[in-house]
Amino acid sequence: MKRIFAVSLCVLTLTLSSIAEPPKPTAKKSSADPAPDKAFLQKIWDGWATLDTANVAKFYASGPHTFFDIAPLKYNSWDEYEKGVKVVLDSYKSAKFTVNDDASIHPHGDLVWATATVKEEMTTKTGKVEMGNFRWTGVWENQDGKWLIVHEHVSAPLQ
Repeated sequence: MKRIFAVSLCVLTLTLSSIAEPPKPTAKKSSADPAPDKAFLQKIWDGWATLDTANVAKFYASGPHTFFDIAPLKYNSWDEYEKGVKVVLDSYKSAKFTVNDDASIHPHGDLVWATATVKEEMTTKTGKVEMGNFRWTGVWENQDGKWLIVHEHVSAPLQ
């Protein structure tokens, strides 16, 4: 009797295990846009070179994200960043930015982080030319098929 019960239990267990479907892995949203590369990074800085935040807003995620800039120190959202940087950009009449060859891009699923130094040449409305290099770190997240910056850090070396 015990033997029949044990065999029946084994058959039942095997039957149930063959019927049950294994859990399906959750599908990640695939990006319609390719993952950021150096050309994409340069496109962002070409947008900044227009001195119009409307030309770069499409690269930044909305909502509560932290962006560190040279001045002031920190913004807590793209809206805050855009508002603050407009004041800074208003004192310039032209700009050119070049992502240097040290750009390093690291994809990781729906996130990409990148670092680079960026050469800058900006001319103030009074005609003063400012030149130099600064550091740039960005984190992109694939949101609904678009790669958007969710964290950014721009800093200049101490002079």
